[in-house]
Amino acid sequence: MCGIAGLFHLHTPKPVDPARIEAMCTAMVHRGPDGGGVWVGPGVGLGHRRLSIIDVAGSPQPMASPDGRAVLVFNGEIYNYRELRAELRALGATFRTDGDSEVILAAWQQWGEGCLARLHGMFAFALYDLAERTLFLARDRLGVKPLYYAPLSDGSLAFASELKGLLAHPLLRREIDPQAVEDYLAWGYVPDHRCILSGVHKLPAGHALLLRGNGQLPAPSQWWDVSFADRHAGRPADLEAELVHLLRQAVTSRMVADVPLGAFLSGGVDSSSVVALMAEASSGPVKTCSIGFDVGELDETGYAARVARQFATDHRTRTVSPDDFGAVDTLAAMFDEPFADASALPTWRVCQLARESVTVALSGDGADEAFAGYRRQRFHYHEDRLRRLVPQGARAALFGSLGAVYPKADWAPRPLRAKTTLLALAEAGEQAYARALAINDPATRDSLYTAAFRRELGDYRAEQPLVALMQAAPARSGLDRAQYADLRFWLPGDILTKVDRTSMAVSLEAREPLLDHRLIEFAARLPEGLRIKRGQGKWLVKTAMRRYLPDEILFRPKQGFVTPTAQWFRGPLAATARSIATSAPLARSGWFDTTRLGAIAEAHIAGRSDHGRLLWQLVMLDRSLGRLGMS
Repeated sequence: MCGIAGLFHLHTPKPVDPARIEAMCTAMVHRGPDGGGVWVGPGVGLGHRRLSIIDVAGSPQPMASPDGRAVLVFNGEIYNYRELRAELRALGATFRTDGDSEVILAAWQQWGEGCLARLHGMFAFALYDLAERTLFLARDRLGVKPLYYAPLSDGSLAFASELKGLLAHPLLRREIDPQAVEDYLAWGYVPDHRCILSGVHKLPAGHALLLRGNGQLPAPSQWWDVSFADRHAGRPADLEAELVHLLRQAVTSRMVADVPLGAFLSGGVDSSSVVALMAEASSGPVKTCSIGFDVGELDETGYAARVARQFATDHRTRTVSPDDFGAVDTLAAMFDEPFADASALPTWRVCQLARESVTVALSGDGADEAFAGYRRQRFHYHEDRLRRLVPQGARAALFGSLGAVYPKADWAPRPLRAKTTLLALAEAGEQAYARALAINDPATRDSLYTAAFRRELGDYRAEQPLVALMQAAPARSGLDRAQYADLRFWLPGDILTKVDRTSMAVSLEAREPLLDHRLIEFAARLPEGLRIKRGQGKWLVKTAMRRYLPDEILFRPKQGFVTPTAQWFRGPLAATARSIATSAPLARSGWFDTTRLGAIAEAHIAGRSDHGRLLWQLVMLDRSLGRLGMS
């Protein structure tokens, strides 16, 4: 796992200062503490920081092809590199190293842009072809590995694995994109179609960018997408057997490493399934680790310990307490952009724990998106079936009226929180799912903004890109479209960003076997009844894994990796909540009604409302603005 950075002049091949590339890489040294390198040519410079995983002694980067025609910097792992190496060698390629980086170079020279479809893994890379004077940027199918880029005032394009790599360049503009603030307040992160800084872009998952040095910055081209348009026709028993095969293949392919390897274990279905298959493929005990909380109802370490005992793993646990909130500035520094998924804190802590004994850790991320494991997906599935029975006009009149008068009862048991469901039934499916996914709905966001900021946003609302994505999805049903949105929007923007930054912050490589693209494509073709059944999501996964795991693990209510921020802001962090309305970067931005922010903090502290997530969002935004120099 590594960090990459570089510069490419789009107009004329001006000289590139190696020190500038070095500075961009040094800003990301945590991604690759084991070494680094810089290569420059006319109008181009490539830099690399390395975390050695495969071919530890070899495969230095930037890496040139044997004929010197192409140069590569690469972040990630290609899991089928051995098979590709054999195929390419049969076609006449020669290799000097034992790693996967050189395989990408040979694949490019053999198949050009078509090489991407042959790569199984997680990756973001930049490949410069000296003969064609082209720079090829590519990102993996699901967006496991990040890649930022931005055109600069001197006619060059800068790119880096993290925003901090670009921030090390003196010509990068530091101007906040107001639409990114709106996006962040809706979702709790800045989605991949936008960046907190105007003019900075993220290469979307499954996309590539070919730059030709002709003065043009083309739009990225999509090279992979997942389709929900077709359905498997096989018997459930056959599909279950195929699923187990794909799961086993995904896990074992990600166990290849020349350094110590382990796994995260929460005690949920997904991480437990990964550990079970790792134990099956390992001759020795699997190294596992988990994080607990000092708030009892949120702690899952007992379930993790149950799985660890069953598979005789070498298991370690650590507890997160409110004192860990003192790391908020460290979290802000990890993400550069504001990021308010509070589970980043325990994720970082479990990465720290893992890094004490391993360099690579397998996670269970991805199954909820692919196999319909989220509660919101199950609700959407049932709501969509009802929508098909009642005409839109009747739904809007009936359910819209009821939803408008029904009280918002955050304090009530979940079955009594009907307001959101009623409003969802009154809307089209795409708008309803956007409402379910958002942390703050449009009315709540508008109530936070100043009149001036609302004018600046104009007609833009954060839900619009998500709704458009769902409407254009290659899908057959509302559930399909919801899962497609989760895979294309939520997964890269939230889940994978969280895991990448927190793991890389401690120089740990995280691998996600449940995001193997063959597994994702298989899941997208499953009949809805094998995804959701008897009130359970991930139905086929749970029935398939019964041969490994007890029902106590497979069918217990999903808990998730939750951080008790609501309790923290009513206790040891109450003063932090009160400071939101007066904090310098946020208060001086002119975006928010500070009187309203103060009232929100007091209502939460008094227990009249639950604003824990919103307060965490505001704190993280404030800290990020400070780090970006917006104070």
